[in-house]
Amino acid sequence: MNISNQQVTAHSFLEALHRDGYYPERAVDRGKEILRRLCERIEADRPADPAALYVLTQAATEEFNDLRDDDFDIETVAREEIAGNFRFVADAYGFADADVEELIATRDW
Repeated sequence: MNISNQQVTAHSFLEALHRDGYYPERAVDRGKEILRRLCERIEADRPADPAALYVLTQAATEEFNDLRDDDFDIETVAREEIAGNFRFVADAYGFADADVEELIATRDW
């Protein structure tokens, strides 16, 4: 499925992690794919309210939890960058009132 939201297609996910050589490129690329799939799910399922959005974002968050197995240290910089990208996605799809902590509530990082 192609993403139709122009804000999303123009956005570089996890750009700060991509520019920083500390983070494994393979893990960052997988993180970008998680966020793109999240956007595809949002466009396919069209959540009616923040609660429905949280179901989708929390499932994507659990995929980020699995990245830790790839020597991807989700420390302060990475946590902030990932959370900021979830915030961007919520805003881009009209959920400016969504709580970022609830978006990523299932995180273990």
